[in-house]
Amino acid sequence: MDLRLLEEKDQTTYDKLVTHVIQSWQWGEFRKSLGLPLLRFGIFEEGKMVTAFQMTLHKIPLTNSFVGYLPKGPRPDKELSKALQQIAQDYHCAFIKIEPNIIDDGEPFRVYPTFLPSPKPLFTKFNFVLDLSPSEDQLMANLHQKTRYNIRLAQKKGVIVEERTDDQALEIYLKLYFETTTRQGYHGHSPDYHRKVWQTMKAAGMARFLIAFYSEPGTDNRQPLTAWMLLNFKDTLYYPYGGSLPIYRELMHSNLVAWKAIELGKKLKLKQFDMWGALGPNPNPKNPWYGFHRFKQGYGGKLVEYIGTYDLVVDRSLYFAFNIIDRLTTVKIFLLKLLKKA
Repeated sequence: MDLRLLEEKDQTTYDKLVTHVIQSWQWGEFRKSLGLPLLRFGIFEEGKMVTAFQMTLHKIPLTNSFVGYLPKGPRPDKELSKALQQIAQDYHCAFIKIEPNIIDDGEPFRVYPTFLPSPKPLFTKFNFVLDLSPSEDQLMANLHQKTRYNIRLAQKKGVIVEERTDDQALEIYLKLYFETTTRQGYHGHSPDYHRKVWQTMKAAGMARFLIAFYSEPGTDNRQPLTAWMLLNFKDTLYYPYGGSLPIYRELMHSNLVAWKAIELGKKLKLKQFDMWGALGPNPNPKNPWYGFHRFKQGYGGKLVEYIGTYDLVVDRSLYFAFNIIDRLTTVKIFLLKLLKKA
């Protein structure tokens, strides 16, 4: 195995090999802008790069060790196992968390003994992925009947969706995103995180906003209601972040934004629309993400299952201590939320 740290001159070859926007060279530049240590590697055979990936390092408090994180990377085969073991030793990683961008096709899958099933996935194991190759008419026909009705209702009621890349659009998006996280009580990345995602990916032509506006009849007061940040890499459109206001829900503005995202994917000549995450088959209606799952389901995408999240463990004592503390912290945060609602 020939494992090498990559340089700027390797960017073109690197991007040809990786398969998800999170692994793109430009996303790595965004992660570096946050001050995170980022490592890019290539595995070479006979002088040719055959596998590429990037990962970040996260310091474990009160220790000299790190957690490595490799999201949406390559298949965890024997060569990757060897590479990550070497990296873990060289960069003092207690463990490395991997979340491969590999769909479970039902065939027997060998996980090398160095990888343990992770107790804490960061990406969902399921996702909706929509094939964009059919015509727009066929894509519309493939929607759930209620979804199609909601899109036409939004259009009839005068909701307008704009594709934007200006600074004002960023501010609108941030306002709607954080209004949503506060209202729904879930953790969202900081404003600085979103600004740097936008600035870095926009500069590469890999990001844009879709924003739904509505004006009351007889007024010029345009109210932004829903805003999505969309990313594109290679042949795929991604929907990682969005927000909306709780007003004018009867206008179904989010449904129209989702349809406009599909139209945007067609315009950009992309092959698929990755909706970033979903619940599994037969989800529990009481799950807090059930409504979001049903919303995405309405667009006719295929529910895919990934092979899962694994940890390559080097320091077992520190690894298990880390996970115990993490679980206790999670319970504490949950209890604090319950007390606030009481």
